[in-house]
Amino acid sequence: MAKAEGKLIANNKKAYHDYFILEKYEAGIVLHGTEVKSLRMGKCSIKEAFIRVESGEMFLYGMHISPYEKGNIFNKDPLRVRKLLLHKKEINRIFGKMKEQGNTVIPLRVYFSGSLVKVEIGLAKGKKLYDKRDDIAKKDQRREAQREFKERWR
Repeated sequence: MAKAEGKLIANNKKAYHDYFILEKYEAGIVLHGTEVKSLRMGKCSIKEAFIRVESGEMFLYGMHISPYEKGNIFNKDPLRVRKLLLHKKEINRIFGKMKEQGNTVIPLRVYFSGSLVKVEIGLAKGKKLYDKRDDIAKKDQRREAQREFKERWR
């Protein structure tokens, strides 16, 4: 299971709006030197990213890492496909659950764990429109309750 530690690089807020997150996993990611330097500067986006399992390995598509300014010829394509590092048992478990109707795997956040870059991935089930509306209504109710609580204790 995923651990919440380290310096946050990128967060996928839209994932919690569009999906029910069933399980979370922590995965390593294969990167090149200039990509790590760019991540240290916080230049990463995972809003459009998704994950596929191909021939027993997991790959991350659509993660944008801006080219490092001083990297010149060593910079890689910002949208290249990146391999995720997980144990074979974890990949097989996730792949089995992905086969179920409506389940998918998405990146939730990218962060540093010591000197290593980690990706928190989530097994997710898509929300219907009425689920999204229900979540928005609950959030509004919580916000109203907090506001009333603050006003009473002034």
